[in-house]
Amino acid sequence: QRSRFILATNQLDATQWPAAKLLQEYKQQQKVERGFRFLKDPLFFTSSVFVKKPQRVEALALIMALTLLVYTLAERKIRLNLEQQQLTVLDQRKRPTAKPTCQWILQKFQGIHLVILKGLKQITNLDDERQLIIRLLGPPTCRYYLISDTA
Repeated sequence: QRSRFILATNQLDATQWPAAKLLQEYKQQQKVERGFRFLKDPLFFTSSVFVKKPQRVEALALIMALTLLVYTLAERKIRLNLEQQQLTVLDQRKRPTAKPTCQWILQKFQGIHLVILKGLKQITNLDDERQLIIRLLGPPTCRYYLISDTA
């Protein structure tokens, strides 16, 4: 709190861009950088994709950017709804958190399967926490996982 933070910018309008706002915007870059780190993660399997044509490289970059957008929006929606409803989910250390990462949420959903028996669709391994997360994501996600969006 007694230190200095030097930030250079080409935004010269101090009324539109006061120092506090510039610093806040600068610090928000960390979220974007963290998102791109997700895209480079071995779990994302991008290293196993080989493309030669420039158009395919562009298409892959677009798909990756759209994936990052969906990832970020899902994380934001879950966190916002957890905060509004004053709820938590368990983190990696089994401690309650209202700010889970989307990567952790996706890992929680491993092992869920769609089973069709005699034409009847069922989703397996939906415990209470997974159902809560699905409900936090809204009615379209509830329909996808075949659960009621109320309760």
